[in-house]
Amino acid sequence: MGTLLRCALAAAAIIIVGVADAAPFRFANQGDALSMDPYMHNEGVLLSLTGNVYEGLTGRNRNFEVSPELATDWKQTAPTVWRFNLRRGVKFHDGSPFTADDVVFSFERARGEGSDIKVYVSTIKEVRKIDAHTVDIVTIDPFPILPQTVSFWYIVSKSWCEKNNATKPADVRKGADNYASTHANGTGPFMLKSREPGVRTVFVPNPQWWGQPEHNVTEAVFTPIGNDATRVAALISGEVDLIDPVPLQDVPRIQKNPNLKVVQAPEMRTIFLGMDQKRDELLFSSVKGKNPLKDVRVRRAFYQAIDVEAIRKRIMRDAATPAGLMVAPAVQGFDPALNKRLPYDVDAAKKLLADAGYPQGFEIGMHCSNDRYVNDAEICQAVAAMLAKIGVKVNLTAESKSLFFPKVIGRNVSFYLAGWTPVSQDSHNALFGLMATPSDGGQGQFNGGNYSNPKVDGLIKQIGIENDMVKRNGLIAEAFKIHQDDIGHIPLHQQPMTWGMRKNVELVQLPSNIFALKWTRQ
Repeated sequence: MGTLLRCALAAAAIIIVGVADAAPFRFANQGDALSMDPYMHNEGVLLSLTGNVYEGLTGRNRNFEVSPELATDWKQTAPTVWRFNLRRGVKFHDGSPFTADDVVFSFERARGEGSDIKVYVSTIKEVRKIDAHTVDIVTIDPFPILPQTVSFWYIVSKSWCEKNNATKPADVRKGADNYASTHANGTGPFMLKSREPGVRTVFVPNPQWWGQPEHNVTEAVFTPIGNDATRVAALISGEVDLIDPVPLQDVPRIQKNPNLKVVQAPEMRTIFLGMDQKRDELLFSSVKGKNPLKDVRVRRAFYQAIDVEAIRKRIMRDAATPAGLMVAPAVQGFDPALNKRLPYDVDAAKKLLADAGYPQGFEIGMHCSNDRYVNDAEICQAVAAMLAKIGVKVNLTAESKSLFFPKVIGRNVSFYLAGWTPVSQDSHNALFGLMATPSDGGQGQFNGGNYSNPKVDGLIKQIGIENDMVKRNGLIAEAFKIHQDDIGHIPLHQQPMTWGMRKNVELVQLPSNIFALKWTRQ
């Protein structure tokens, strides 16, 4: 539901045809959000679901352009200072007023202990209250894309968090929760009515919302349905109105149904493989006292053993776009000249392993989700089979994202599959979050393999402060080239967004795969 609701905004803006009758809306995703706390986990389904309840200072409109939300306007008053004028008359769902105090509190909560969204506020030094409806956001260095970056930093209520002992988000790595995990109090167009984790989540319209409603949803019911066949059957039978994703093999079947339709577009998400490049001995490997993945020849061997075209054709049914970069074409800084993969070459991969001292290969553990990305478990199974051809035995653990993500974020994996969408629509987001050397401030927060190169770190810092777009793109290309040569990660492809729905459902499908109920009609 999360990914579908907030996410149903459109990269190709589907024009909404007015429908007179309001109605409940039922939607399903292959997995549930891990929490209702938007700071607990930086993951698409959670951000999509909670994005119907909470809002940022900035947001995205139907064309995926940065637009005002809780701030009506903003400007730079100094190289490191942005002034945001806050929207007046806005109330949280409990009736309390939204003020600058909530923005200051939200910043401290977002960068504090247990927060998984530090990446969105990591460039900020402090948030100063000027008056009840004005704040200055002071960045550590000049940061020209700040309004883009903070659109997924949702603002929470200071008084509500204090009242309910939720001043800190529950740490996903520790499996903790608190009141905000199952309750919510935002300013957004929908309110949380009830929450049964893993079962159903119900939303109702916010009658006090500051904006003009464009939906006709009287109640929205989200249900996680992990089994592909069951999810499709629920759509066909009319049990739900929308499902995400449609299993690719079922697209023709749904398209032939006169009561249903499929909306499909490229997602701005890159699926990739990560590798532990820091530990002296891997957690899950037959090699003792040594980490084979520290050797670039081994990482290159893994890369060249993977037949991405076979994955595209057989598993993704020609719906994925093979990737040579860690960002998609829609992302600022994408360089077509660098978007080239190493050739698939089993013999070359075997020689690289032998040269690195592993002529017979070795065993390694691999972790993968089975309810987050399109055909994630199947992709991992295919990768395991391909690596077997060069003597690498992969012991695969495919599990629910509720178990998978804490391991990756905690860097307790040796080899894993994940995906990343730069929600700022800028390459700095992927470089900073995935490829920078991890630090406590949010840098490299999702760098599960601990890839580190001081030259890349230096370039990321320069990219953050550079205003000249030609120079900036040159710096981005330089950072990506170093990362490619290092085989810091192994990019695979951009996956498709494939939603199935009843014929009369009209919505918007954004490239971020964030689904908004506020633009949904039926």
